[in-house]
Amino acid sequence: MLTSFDYISLLFVLAAGIGLINERFGRLPRVIALLIGSLVVSFGMIAASWLTPHIHVAARTGARLANADLSDVLLDGVLALLLFATSLTTDAAGLRRRARPIFLLVTFGVVIAMVIFAFGIQAVLAYAGFSVPLAWCLVLGAILAPTDAVAVEQLLAKVKMPSEIRDLITGESLFNDGAAVVLYFAALATATGDEAVVGHGRLLLTFLVDGGGGALLGFATGLVARFAMQHIREEHLVVTISLALVFATYRMAALLELSGPIAVVVAGLTLSHFQAKRDLDAIWRRRIHDFWSMVDEIVNTLLFMLMGFEILEIPIGAAGFWPVLAAIPLSILARFVSVAVPLALGHRPHGETARAVGVLTWTGLRGGISIALVLALPDSPYRETLTAICYTVVIFSVIVQGLSTPAVVRRVLRARN
Repeated sequence: MLTSFDYISLLFVLAAGIGLINERFGRLPRVIALLIGSLVVSFGMIAASWLTPHIHVAARTGARLANADLSDVLLDGVLALLLFATSLTTDAAGLRRRARPIFLLVTFGVVIAMVIFAFGIQAVLAYAGFSVPLAWCLVLGAILAPTDAVAVEQLLAKVKMPSEIRDLITGESLFNDGAAVVLYFAALATATGDEAVVGHGRLLLTFLVDGGGGALLGFATGLVARFAMQHIREEHLVVTISLALVFATYRMAALLELSGPIAVVVAGLTLSHFQAKRDLDAIWRRRIHDFWSMVDEIVNTLLFMLMGFEILEIPIGAAGFWPVLAAIPLSILARFVSVAVPLALGHRPHGETARAVGVLTWTGLRGGISIALVLALPDSPYRETLTAICYTVVIFSVIVQGLSTPAVVRRVLRARN
């Protein structure tokens, strides 16, 4: 029997091999290459299990993933690390300038995306002969509402676009995880019989308390960490302080029932964007940047490799062919409306709004947070169906939309100039 350490070792060996092949032949974005490579290996394991049934390599690996409690690992560890690492390189001034449209996108936009996808997928499932209550479809809508900050940031790194649109994309992808998690638990509580979480303004109050409280907590812990870093002489200690900041902030948010993702993002923004009083401050910031760039590389490698291997555990055929196929354009439609309505409320010039809507619609990639939330679903008659649909949309989003994002963005921006 292979131990967990053995599986992690094999995972990094495979990641190194995939990276070398991609560097030599593919030249694809790193996260997409890792996902495609892990999917190819997974399908190879499935084929090997068919040819040699006595080995059970695919079943054993799938069982290992199921027992690993991957959802908790992603939600309580990986998500915090990735969001913090991304926030350190984000232009806080740009986010402040676009605060209103970003706020509308991460609140009203997330709700709109959830509702449109929920009603649409329920109709599709009913047409295909699957009876899934609307409450469970709303759960799936909340799962697929947030975008992946890391995947989007890497794909757009080499694409030239107006700073306003880039700020909108970055700000939305950083903060909509927190809003989506609130909606997810509210919809899940309703689906499992607890209707006390919605109605009479309770959901809005939860939004304000979780989101606003998380932001205040992150700002406070970020200030404390910043003060500590400005008053130490050992520059290596800055790494330990930054790690303590991430994990302490995320766990404190969980204990206080606030939004951990928002708290971590605000903490990172507060820590990284301050005026240096001495030249040594710049050295500290470079030390943080170098360390968290490495963390980002390692954690993303694990995340996208695991996303590919999850196909060994997820029953893709549980939702049937047509619902899975229809879920892809439906997710894009929901994304389009959830972007168009909030940006239209900003009273921007028509040409600028149309250009921003086109770019944000196609760059709304789903990723690790959606996989983590769907894996956290409790056992129910609908779990396999919802999981299959979610996984298919995520894989299509990362691979197809991800690979075409640079070309689509350039075309949209040229068409509107």
